[in-house]
Parts: sequence; structure tokens; C-alpha cells
Amino acid sequence: METRTLEWDTPMYRLAVAQLDQTAKLMGLQENLWHRLRTPQRAHVVSFPFRRDSYNVVETVFGYRVQHLTTMGPTKGGIRYALDVDLGETTALAMWMSWKCAIMNLPFGGAKGGLRIDPKSFSPAELQRITRRYTSEIIDVIGPDRDIPAPDLGTDEQIMAWIMDTYSQFKGHAVPGVVTGKPIEIGGSLGRKEATGRGVVICMVAACRHLGIPVEGARVVVQGFGNVGAVSALLAHAAGARVVAVSDVQSGIHDPRGIDLPALDRWVAEHRTVEGFPGAEPVSNADLLTLPCDVLIPAAIQGQITGANAPQLKCRLMVEGANGPTDLDADRILAQRGIMVVPDILANAGGVTVSYFEWVQSLQHFFWSEDEVNARLTQLMTKAFADVLATAQQ
Repeated sequence: METRTLEWDTPMYRLAVAQLDQTAKLMGLQENLWHRLRTPQRAHVVSFPFRRDSYNVVETVFGYRVQHLTTMGPTKGGIRYALDVDLGETTALAMWMSWKCAIMNLPFGGAKGGLRIDPKSFSPAELQRITRRYTSEIIDVIGPDRDIPAPDLGTDEQIMAWIMDTYSQFKGHAVPGVVTGKPIEIGGSLGRKEATGRGVVICMVAACRHLGIPVEGARVVVQGFGNVGAVSALLAHAAGARVVAVSDVQSGIHDPRGIDLPALDRWVAEHRTVEGFPGAEPVSNADLLTLPCDVLIPAAIQGQITGANAPQLKCRLMVEGANGPTDLDADRILAQRGIMVVPDILANAGGVTVSYFEWVQSLQHFFWSEDEVNARLTQLMTKAFADVLATAQQ
């Protein structure tokens, strides 16, 4: 049927489809359903001129919004601003969102969007203009009952506030349900910012219990000290684990006795990097992955654990905080070596779960306390972990 290369054919899309193909064979999925799920239902590609602060510079910006599956209800998924955003990456992420929503029993299909820009190279005023223009380009395909964006790599609650404001101006009244992950003051949910990292640690604790690893004193290594990684590290530390190494884009730090996470959090707030944190040894991102530990949490970007470095991993358990951190070769090697992997579509589903709570709260104009949000998240994630584990054992 496919006589030419698909428009979205990229390494990340090929990984997502290979995972689907492998799973479809294992579960004996009907062939027509299997083929339907391999491609996105809707893919929107936009380009628009953008004027920099220095008024005579005009650039063309490319943006995307992919809706993988619309039969499950409105679609749901983040928006990322990064230089490697393209149609293939966005499609793969939208597919993974469909599986996440299904695992968590949420009434959503998967979606994803993004702009191919480096957000760090734009002023706040430029980011606001570019976000509002992107929103106006995709305004016909998003909405609280159609497709609900959220923050992802390179975006935050401020970006969501601009999207909500632009959409609301277009509708003529405030529509808080059009995005999730927005500021608390305009209808965001308590606990949303920490939700993805909290979900990772809920899965880590459940997996440790299953493997008979005591959480108290367990050695944890976290790659990536962004929103997901930093929250995962802090909550693992709070649960009694010993976080022995963390890294960010620049570099990593290692202390086998355990890093003082609250002090590191203060250091990063001041210096914007983990580099130079007193009392810890420097370690590269590549070497960090192969440090001896009980739990490894890759929470940076995709494609970190491959057939080349999987034989060198020295963890007993891996909990995928990032999307697509492990390729299929590595999956096979880790399975042969008896290293348990909690996959990204379960481990980092805390974000979309609390996004669902936020969406419901926005629609009902009724808000829950942070304790209620966290308790509901723990209950749903624990059940989903037990269901996935039971299926894996079958």
C-alpha cells in the first residue's frame, strides 16, 4: 500500500511504530485496527512569518499539531518548543499519548504539538508573540471538547496562559478548559507541575516493592534535572532513597554517599545548572547511565539507552521518566539481563492524569485541594501499575 515514504517517517516515529507492531503481534490485535493505529488521524503543519524584537528581522517558523486518535474523546497532549521538533517526532509523541491515556483509563485520544524553535534564544516578548501566532494558526483544531494542549519540553504555565488568552479572545469569553498546566490563578490545578515526577516515583516505589528492593536507602540515578527529573529526585529523596547521581544538559554530578537534594535544588535555582555543586564529583551524561545503582530514571530526552550501552547498565530497575528513552535493541538486552523496565507510557503518565483532573475542574468550575489531587493520582497510578504488571506477567 505504501509506495512512497510517509511524510512523518523519522527515527522516533519508526521506534513508536516498531513498539506498536511488536505489541500488536503479541496480543493478536486485529490487522485492520493495527494498521489504523500506525498513522495519525489528523496532522496539521503550519508556517508563519515572525518578527523579532529588532524590527527589521523576519523569520519563518514551522509548527505542528498532530491528533493520533479522535475516537476516544477529545485529544490531549503537550506542546514542545525545541529545534528538533518535526512531523515525525510530533506523530510519535501523539501515539505514545494515546497509549498513556488508555493505560490510565482517561477519556482522551493522543495528540502532540510543537514549534521548531530554541525557546532560550527568544525574549519573553518574542515568545509571547510567537505563541499567540501559533495558537491562532491551530485555533480551529483545539478546544476543550476537541483537543487540549499542555506544557512539554521548552514550554511552561506562562505559555499555556498565552494560549488560553488567545483562544478566549477568539471565543469572546474565558475558556479555561482549552489548556491544562496553566497558572493556578486562572484555573490551573494544584499538583499539576509536580505530577509527572510524582507519577515516576509512585511507579518506582511500586516496582521496588514487587522486586523486594527496600526504598529506604535504595541508590537512585536520575538523568535530566528538568521538571520531571528534579521532582523525581526530590520525591525519591523524600521517600528515603539515596540519590547518588543527577545530570542536566551541561553535565552531571555523582556522590555515592547520596546527594543533599534540597541543597542541590537551591543551588540549581541560583546557578541554573547542577555543575559545580560542592562535595560531588563531575560525571558525564553517558557515564551517569552506567553507574552502579538500584534504580535508574532516564528523564532527559529520547534515545538515551541503546543496544550499545544497555549491556553496561548496572541497575536492577529502570523507570522511564522521558518519552522514548530506550530503543528496541536495548529493550531486548535489558529483558535478557533481567532488568525490570517501567515503560514511559506508564511511568510518566502522571502529567496527563492530573491534566485530566484539571480539565474536569475547569469544566465544572469546582477545584480540589493538593492533597486530594495527589491522593487521586496515587490511587490511579498504583492501579495502572498493577494492571500493566499483571499483563506483562501473563
